[in-house]
Amino acid sequence: MPTSTVLGFSDKGQSDWSRLRGLEDRDLGRLTFHRAYVHALVGLFVVQIYIGLISAVGLGIWFAALVGTQLYSMWMDRSAKNIHSKAAKAAKSRIHSGLTIATALLWLVPFVAFAPYGPKESAVTIMVIVLLLMAARVYFYTTTPFNMMIVTVLNGIGAAVPFALMGDLVISGGVILFTICTMLGAVEVGRSHMSARIAESVIAEKEEVVSLLLREFEENEADWLWEIDTRRRLQSVSPRFAFALNSSDAEVEGKPLLALIAGDKWESGDFPRSLHELAEKLRNRENFANLFVQVSIKGVERWWELSGTPIRDERGKFTGFRGVGSDVTEQRHSSEKIEYLARYDTLTSLPNRLMLTEALGDALEYAHHWRTRCAMMMIDLDRFKAVNDSLGHMTGDKLLAQVSARLQTLMGDNAIIGRLGGDEFAVVIRDASDLNYLRSLAQRVISSLSEPYQVDNHTLYVGASVGSAIGPRDGKTVEELMRNADLALYRAKDTGGGSHYRFEPNLHAFAEERRKLEVSLRNALGRDEFILHYQPVVDARTESIVSFEALVRWNSSEHGFVSPGKFIPLAEDTRLIVPIGKWVLRQACFEARKWPEHVKVNVNVSPEQLLEPNFHQEVIDALSASGLRPERLEIEVTESIFLRDASIARNALEQAMALGCSVALDDFGTGYSSLGYLRKLRFSTIKVDRTFVEGASQGSNESFAIINAVVAMAKSLDMTTTAEGVETSEEAELIRNLGCDKIQGYYFGRPMPADDAKRLFDDNWTRMKRA
Repeated sequence: MPTSTVLGFSDKGQSDWSRLRGLEDRDLGRLTFHRAYVHALVGLFVVQIYIGLISAVGLGIWFAALVGTQLYSMWMDRSAKNIHSKAAKAAKSRIHSGLTIATALLWLVPFVAFAPYGPKESAVTIMVIVLLLMAARVYFYTTTPFNMMIVTVLNGIGAAVPFALMGDLVISGGVILFTICTMLGAVEVGRSHMSARIAESVIAEKEEVVSLLLREFEENEADWLWEIDTRRRLQSVSPRFAFALNSSDAEVEGKPLLALIAGDKWESGDFPRSLHELAEKLRNRENFANLFVQVSIKGVERWWELSGTPIRDERGKFTGFRGVGSDVTEQRHSSEKIEYLARYDTLTSLPNRLMLTEALGDALEYAHHWRTRCAMMMIDLDRFKAVNDSLGHMTGDKLLAQVSARLQTLMGDNAIIGRLGGDEFAVVIRDASDLNYLRSLAQRVISSLSEPYQVDNHTLYVGASVGSAIGPRDGKTVEELMRNADLALYRAKDTGGGSHYRFEPNLHAFAEERRKLEVSLRNALGRDEFILHYQPVVDARTESIVSFEALVRWNSSEHGFVSPGKFIPLAEDTRLIVPIGKWVLRQACFEARKWPEHVKVNVNVSPEQLLEPNFHQEVIDALSASGLRPERLEIEVTESIFLRDASIARNALEQAMALGCSVALDDFGTGYSSLGYLRKLRFSTIKVDRTFVEGASQGSNESFAIINAVVAMAKSLDMTTTAEGVETSEEAELIRNLGCDKIQGYYFGRPMPADDAKRLFDDNWTRMKRA
């Protein structure tokens, strides 16, 4: 800081100098009494030295002038706090400087008028007194270093000149040197004082900014601030926090925080685990952030997210806690629902494949550790397809719900039942050391599921086939054990169903049959045994066709018509899906070239295809050979692409999208949680699984909520939605009202050969459909 600024000649920098000068005046006023007291006391000492040597009248006049000057200066300093105008402050500053100079001149009198009439020792004493006053002024005039320098110069000259005249140059030189040092010290002390005031000003400004930000935060955010003292009692309760406590700020001020949020459980001490964790953090005076706490506000269970930090005073003493919080009850419920959907089947409320896989992994670890056995049991319904084909999927789903209820009643603590998909269920048995238990459970399952069902005034009969594998004997890994249990299930179905079959190594006959089917599948492309059927997808509002989904069918010369549910999984396992998928892609593009320009073709792509390094080139080749514009090709994938090498699949799809193709996410929400990938991969369409459509048509609030959430999310991400499995006009109208963009289902058309699909574009199609 420049010396000119310290002395008040300039105001350099960005500081608020008017405010800083005001702080100087305030500090000067605090010292005015001490300054006057010191001057009066030292003046009495001088009077005592020269009493009898100097006229009493002269001494009295001098002392009275000194005391009067100090009293007037004191009055001026104390009245300055009521002065606000700049002109008045400037006048007051000039008066104060004049009084300071007058005081300095008064202290010259003992040297000029008193010293010649006394011994040299008295003059030395006066000199010492004046020098002490000069040193003391460094403290008393800290805030006005310019006045201090004037006084120092005057007093220094007054003390040095008499000794110089008396020929004592050593003392005179010492006085001058002391004067110079005092002046330099005054400047440095003034600089330090000014720096401290600037620092205070910056801190005060920051505190004001923080205060404004906190007020802005509380007024415009859903979060709130909280603060407790050392006894964990609330203080400085904000209105928003009081609202969160369902009380007024006056009602909760000074109340224990934990007692307020524990509710009725405070007396019993039976707190939720999260509340114990909060209490532990507060007791240990630890920082915590994003801590989820289950609270009870006047009997209502809520979830809060709290962050806090211990606060300490300037001496480091702990004074309490301060932090922020927010009510995250709705977000918590939403995340719990998403987690539930990721691990449970929405139709039957049973654990899904993901949860069963985890349970089987735990059972295998337990068996390996304790050298026991675990088991995997596969259950497949007999004659269920006939129910779906004759009465529709809605009736089939109601039947599945009753099947799951029966299965749940058969499970004890040692077994967990879940649904793998379709009409296939699975049981994980943690301890299967008793083989009779496994055999007995399988027979009870078959017997219970074979009892008649009442669904929509229909009496239905289905059976069950059961296959089981024992771990780790029949498989040391989850995949191996599930595969062997599945082989045993197929063996049970091959025997006519309604039976239980345990996996045995001699199931080579079944494996041989599977091998033959695989051989036929490998030759199917060369024999031209595959055909494509096309199912229409219509605009939800106009019911005009916007695209067709290409579905592959296999009519084997050796095995006859083979269900897609049978040969597609086989193709996936053997990676034959890659050449089959390449053929489907190429054939679908050629057929779509015959349709109107606005109609797209949707091609299902397997995760195995996406893992191929040349998938991008296959898309280019199919488009180039057929002449189809990339914008008319939509690639459909399922959530299973995110389970293996998600980055590779994502890159393959992004390359296809770069060409102009669109990507649809099929069967959304039925098996895996892929919400994070919706951010990373720009799908064009989300296909709502038919189970949610059927649930909504039956009045299921959960299905309504899921469809509404998917539609809202898709719109926010600039995606379209397609509802699958619409079979009635009522379902179509419901889906239309829920905001879906496109509809697919039997109501608008079953999968059909290419010629029939092309025929739909005749002018009479709409009239014929409505007839």
